[in-house]
Amino acid sequence: MLDAAGAVEVVDTHAHLEHERFRDDLDDVIARAKAAGVWPVIEVGSDLATSRAALGLTRRYPGLLAAVGIHPHEAGGASDAALEEIRAMARKPGVVAIGEIGLDYHYDFSPRDQQRRAFAAQIGIAKEVGLPIVVHDREAHADTLTILKSEGAGAAGGVMHCFSGDWKLAHTVLDMGFYISVGGTLTFPNAARLRELVARLPLDRLLLETDCPYLTPVPHRGKRNEPTFVVLVAQELARIKQLDVSEVAAATTQNARILFGSGTESRR
Repeated sequence: MLDAAGAVEVVDTHAHLEHERFRDDLDDVIARAKAAGVWPVIEVGSDLATSRAALGLTRRYPGLLAAVGIHPHEAGGASDAALEEIRAMARKPGVVAIGEIGLDYHYDFSPRDQQRRAFAAQIGIAKEVGLPIVVHDREAHADTLTILKSEGAGAAGGVMHCFSGDWKLAHTVLDMGFYISVGGTLTFPNAARLRELVARLPLDRLLLETDCPYLTPVPHRGKRNEPTFVVLVAQELARIKQLDVSEVAAATTQNARILFGSGTESRR
């Protein structure tokens, strides 16, 4: 999709703009994103504090959207009271998803049983409030899939954020109605396996993200990531799919609208 000035219009479906690395220049970051055609951006919470911050950003920057949830790293804090606050925030204007939630067996910052309980509970919240989920799955594919199935997550729908699984996992979650999101890792020299997988995935089930300030795409590795750089992910996806970048932009933007609602329409 192109705007009147010829810039590609895309949605960054996963950002962490509340991060301290954006503290001094967030207005400029947002301005650059809009100028590059990257709007809206979905700001994703990882605990109560960042979920509250995400809500605050939706008020500070009209059109910016939010997801609220408790990340597996913070699962130890997923008390009944915390989950109740997530449930309440999920009903606020501008909130389009529950996330990011899931399992992380790479770092194991929270005990795995706590991660599983928090994940399952938040899937329940998503189903209750009618929002999709944003799933973090790192080195926990089997348990992630088990919980998605046992909790009926297909009824909520959602996206596998920064996908790192294989074709079998991708095929299974697609059958459940989920989308798969790709970010800066798609451009990494050592990501040949991911590029091969993405080449096989249907374009109408793919989303774009930055996960900024992390996972900065080539050629900006080593720098802070920001929403503007999602255009580089779109360009790489277009190269892999042998399509024009405008086709990739239009398709992934439409996918974001289907999953997250009409609020993802550009309002620059």
